[in-house]
Amino acid sequence: MSGWLNIVGIGEDGLDGLSPAARALVDSAEVLVGGARHLAMIPADHPAERVGWGKPFDDSFAAIEAHAGRRVTVLTTGDPMYYGAGAVLSRRMKDTIAAVIPAPGAFSLAAARMRWPLQDVACLTVHGRAAEVLYLHLYPGARLLILANDGDTPAQIAGMLTARGYGDSRVVALEHMGGPHEARYEALAKDWGDGPVADLNTLAVECVAAPDARVFSRVAGLPDDAFEHDGKMTKREVRAATLAALAPLPGQLLWDVGAGCGSVAIEWMRAGGRAIGIENNPDRMAMAARNAALLGVPELALISGEAPAALEGLDAPDAVFVGGGIGTDGLFEACWSALKPGGRLVANTVTIEGESTLARLHREHGGDMVRLAVSRLSPVGRLQGWKPLMTVTQWQAVK
Repeated sequence: MSGWLNIVGIGEDGLDGLSPAARALVDSAEVLVGGARHLAMIPADHPAERVGWGKPFDDSFAAIEAHAGRRVTVLTTGDPMYYGAGAVLSRRMKDTIAAVIPAPGAFSLAAARMRWPLQDVACLTVHGRAAEVLYLHLYPGARLLILANDGDTPAQIAGMLTARGYGDSRVVALEHMGGPHEARYEALAKDWGDGPVADLNTLAVECVAAPDARVFSRVAGLPDDAFEHDGKMTKREVRAATLAALAPLPGQLLWDVGAGCGSVAIEWMRAGGRAIGIENNPDRMAMAARNAALLGVPELALISGEAPAALEGLDAPDAVFVGGGIGTDGLFEACWSALKPGGRLVANTVTIEGESTLARLHREHGGDMVRLAVSRLSPVGRLQGWKPLMTVTQWQAVK
């Protein structure tokens, strides 16, 4: 059965702010689902059965599906499809949704309050998520709108900005927008302090970088010292060429096999993709996790184990990077078999044995092979000279 679930966005102004169509879905509902705050907006004499969100949230799916075929209306804050419950429900219950009617969301309201064109703003959330996603969006002049986790979020974000050299950034906390208790608090990040802010708030940040603030581009090829590492990493120039061959696209999944400190996976994610890093060294796994957080992609998934065994059961990748060990028994076969049609596989090696394996794979599967030779200027006594890095042989192929 399909088409029995409706999702209605509701603002701080409650039922009075709903359109006639949205109000009809609420009034005619046999079951109303939502948070305590939303359900409290419904008159006590409404005959519908009321269902609160489950804890954990995944329990809510079963609670909603238990009413399949009845007139069920889910109430959610603002725009249900923008970091809202509607977005989550659509991934799990898309075929059961009959209608989604949004109200003005926090981002739209905040942009209006700040007089910022919404298309020029980065919209993100730290509600139930790692706040380190902030770091991905920091650059001089950036404007950010951030859905807060709770009343402590403004102070947390202000502290993170200050620690990164953005202490002169303007921070505005907008709470209970659109309702009778709407309020606004504003200060520079370095001056924020610990003032009280309501749990329901959205932050507006106008980024101002100090002259010595370190600014990272989204373009592949971050400096090597942007990462914590033990020397085992894909160096900057080779990493940039590797990412170009992998060709990241938004939302696509990368397997980084032998992830080391995570540099390739992290740069893939900074370009908008998803990544799983497979690494059997626990110290390097810990470094990769710290690097991912500090560079704004704390969602990097890390799998401990040896490939190819550790690849079993993982979601099929759109791209695979093998930074070493391509000659390991069964590794290429496992990666190539799992790779989606049209997916890219890139393998690097610095050894003769690895190069021989890549040459064989090139003969069997085609693709391109290149040698990457990089030299860096280094001191030679009182003078300067070129110091070569190890030459890297790279094979890239499309399935």
